[in-house]
Amino acid sequence: MSTEFIIGTIIGLIGLIPVIFQFVKWVKKRHNLRDLMTKLVDNNLSTKDHRKVLKMMNLKILPMGKHISSEYINSFVLNKRGKEAVFTDLCIQNDWEPTKELCEMFMNGDYPSIRKKYWDMKNVQQKREESTATIVKEDAVYTQPKGKEVVYLSELLEERFPDCFNRLTSILKKHNVEYCLLKGTKDIWCRDYMPVQTESGKLIQFRYEPSYLIGNKEWEESRSNVREVCLQNGFEPIFSNINLDGGNVLLCSGRAIVSDRIFTENPEYTDKEKLVKELSELLEAEVIIIPTQNGDMTGHADGMVRFIDHDTILGNNRSEEYKYWTNGIEKVLKDYNLKYIDVPFFYTYKDSKHPDHAIGVYVNYLEVGNLIVLPIFEVEGNKDAEAIAAFKQIFPDKVIETVNFNDVALEGGVLNCTTWTYFEN
Repeated sequence: MSTEFIIGTIIGLIGLIPVIFQFVKWVKKRHNLRDLMTKLVDNNLSTKDHRKVLKMMNLKILPMGKHISSEYINSFVLNKRGKEAVFTDLCIQNDWEPTKELCEMFMNGDYPSIRKKYWDMKNVQQKREESTATIVKEDAVYTQPKGKEVVYLSELLEERFPDCFNRLTSILKKHNVEYCLLKGTKDIWCRDYMPVQTESGKLIQFRYEPSYLIGNKEWEESRSNVREVCLQNGFEPIFSNINLDGGNVLLCSGRAIVSDRIFTENPEYTDKEKLVKELSELLEAEVIIIPTQNGDMTGHADGMVRFIDHDTILGNNRSEEYKYWTNGIEKVLKDYNLKYIDVPFFYTYKDSKHPDHAIGVYVNYLEVGNLIVLPIFEVEGNKDAEAIAAFKQIFPDKVIETVNFNDVALEGGVLNCTTWTYFEN
């Protein structure tokens, strides 16, 4: 290698230094938090681009000991919010104290108003935690939340299934049960994407990213944005990063039943006991894991069993269930000293256009106050009559109303799936 070549290479590299310096300067400017904040509220960008901006932001702030949760990024929708509203939301939802320095980094100035909103929210959360800290004790007496119970339905239920909607709401009106319609939803299954209300009245909003919606563009686009739904309807829950559908949570007297689908939905939790412990603390309840049935698309507990009281559950007739499932549920009953009452169900109805229907699943009823609204299907011999008789015997002090909800049931859920009950304080 000649001396001239070496000298020429060195001179060439020296000549690149200003170019590299300018490139680094451009990258720094391009990734400046203020610039990224401006991009984040640019209405000309798509939601996908906004989420890319949040990911760039996250990389920028990680060395500062802060981060933006993946749930926040994946559910972010700008709508018509401005820079101040979005930055306030970033701080509150990701637990950043909006100090003067942080405000200047993102907003090019101090914002005491944002700081006040942040601390107001922190104080509210602290009071909630203090008021519920003594709830979960071995000798505690568990009760339902106090207040008026309201049934919520997605606006889309009235729009897409008016006959079923009218049948159900006429029953609610008959028994003076108040109902409201949820804004901002993308499907009718509000039980799954709305928060879970604990027996102390606290609202827990779990991450809503069910695996069974992945891989089908239409289904993925139908996934409701839980933050947006809560915001539009005035609910302020505690957000959890655990991936869990509300239809897979049954609460009663200090106990919670959840199917083992929770483990496959949260693969990042390699320690199952840790996941169950965290869930127990959030729900303020002893968590009981039951087996999922093979081939069950959602794996929801409310399609298999329901609580009657602390020590008793009802569920699909075990003599007609798969052996592996009955063996699994028998172990659960023994471990937790639970009684099991069999109720009718059937799998025999076939519809090639709706292979994942819920026709025959009586346990997916609506229970609100002293009223039980029981689905009937009018397609399988005497099963409806058997189910009605069984429920009247199980709940002698409750009012049993029946409703044909087949148009909805063909889509894969029935009454518990399409309703969300909330105790108002």
